[in-house]
Amino acid sequence: MSSDSRLNRAYENAKVIPFDNNSKFILFSDCHRGDNSFADEFANNRNIYFHALKFYHSEGFQYCELGDGDELWENINFASLFEAHKNIYKLLKQFHLEHRLHMIWGNHDMVYKDEDYVKKHLSSYFEPIEDKDKALFEGIKYHEAIILKHRDTQQEIFLTHGHQADWWNYTFWRWGRFLVRVLWKPLQVWGIADPTSPAKNYTELIKVERRIKKWILKNSLKVTVVGHTHRPRFPEPGDIPLFNDGSCVHPRSITGIEIEKGNLSLIKWQINTTDDGTLRVVRILLEGPQKLKDYLEKS
Repeated sequence: MSSDSRLNRAYENAKVIPFDNNSKFILFSDCHRGDNSFADEFANNRNIYFHALKFYHSEGFQYCELGDGDELWENINFASLFEAHKNIYKLLKQFHLEHRLHMIWGNHDMVYKDEDYVKKHLSSYFEPIEDKDKALFEGIKYHEAIILKHRDTQQEIFLTHGHQADWWNYTFWRWGRFLVRVLWKPLQVWGIADPTSPAKNYTELIKVERRIKKWILKNSLKVTVVGHTHRPRFPEPGDIPLFNDGSCVHPRSITGIEIEKGNLSLIKWQINTTDDGTLRVVRILLEGPQKLKDYLEKS
């Protein structure tokens, strides 16, 4: 199956969420939440991420995670991730209870496309203090893609992970998971990166982006937001509308895309030092805000 076919299938089977100019969304991907071990790249940014998540929750945003939220290649089960980052998962639970949590699976958490697996591992957790199971993400559904569809203009924003344009990490993800667990995870100690990952291989990154751009050109210049490559992208109106929200495992920062008041913005959260030496987590606007309607589809 070609990249086009995989992207077409993801689009055709996508969950559709209506929205308007009063709606607010934050798009994050590639958190790669791990077990807080030496190989957990997310651990360095977990306080930044938690602070940002609290902000978006209190401000009434809906949360869309565009795949690879959980690192289930390096780690065998969800329980170890939950124990490492319990405060984050409990906050995500609040989004879920308020119907503001929308999850997409990527190659590193592709097991979540199995509804039985999700129900078994994510529905509840064991609370040792109370010596009983407690509800976590009861009834949650993971999707390959989501379409945000504007109620007034009918304009769409296509959200997916982007590994559909990466045949190895889509078709042979089980082999990739095996190699990461037995080979690349131990080699991370020595600073040796996985060469099959487009986030760490520039040549592969360009190939993935080129394939998605070709799909967008064939599909009426549909606004598309992906992750996977970890490289933030925010095109100008008139360019091919391929956006990328970056990742939550950048050195000392996380990036995402906000949708608010009919505008798109690329943002970064990082720790800054004030003049008196106080450390503060701050939000920085990198690109935008740019009106969604400026990215017109071809009829």
